[in-house]
Amino acid sequence: MEDIRVLIADDDKEIRDLLKKYLERELYKVDTAVNGEEALGLFGKNKYNLIILDLMMPKLDGMEVCRRLRNTSNVPILMLTAKDHEVDKIVGLSIGADDYITKPFSINEVVARVKALMRRYLVLGREGGIHEKMLIKFKGLTVNLKTYTVHSTEEEIPLTAKEVQLLKFFITHPGQVFTKTQLFRNVWNSDYLEDDNTVMVHIRKLRKKIEADPSNPQFIQTVWGIGYKFVGEKDDEG
Repeated sequence: MEDIRVLIADDDKEIRDLLKKYLERELYKVDTAVNGEEALGLFGKNKYNLIILDLMMPKLDGMEVCRRLRNTSNVPILMLTAKDHEVDKIVGLSIGADDYITKPFSINEVVARVKALMRRYLVLGREGGIHEKMLIKFKGLTVNLKTYTVHSTEEEIPLTAKEVQLLKFFITHPGQVFTKTQLFRNVWNSDYLEDDNTVMVHIRKLRKKIEADPSNPQFIQTVWGIGYKFVGEKDDEG
């Protein structure tokens, strides 16, 4: 199996060393950076399977690093933040972070979150006989469930790991209406939905990427008072 490589970016040496120690126990290859600039430099030189970003770092903060990474990559990003304000979580998710955890944190919880992100990212689509059909074509949208690439006409649409998981869940349950809590339980694998914003932010981001007119969505439709459903007219070939 190919080595899983993780990049940790945090200006706190104690946190960097602690995370590196515990992730290496899980047999991950781990590199560390002390600021955002160093993190981007390492990312440009190496291939990483997951990035752990501290929100507050010198030179470039975690938000800016996340924003720049999302211009070229859908690598899973776990954001570390000392702030417990809802706006920071929402902004982090809206620019492409897949998950966040608030300091002070349990090291075991961080490791569990990393494992969950890696499991979903690397084994996406392999759990329990999803569909025999790997290529699903809709009018204006093609989804490959094997490679988890998405194309609109001839152009590939860059999606984050969480956006891919959300889209996958929708297209494998066409026409079914799901509440925000049900989506959170199935896509985030957690029964505890702290607020609606987590799901809403990801749906809004996904719509911007796959819908021709996000304000009048063709695929991910709102069922007022209940939740969301996926409606797609399949191509004859799909």
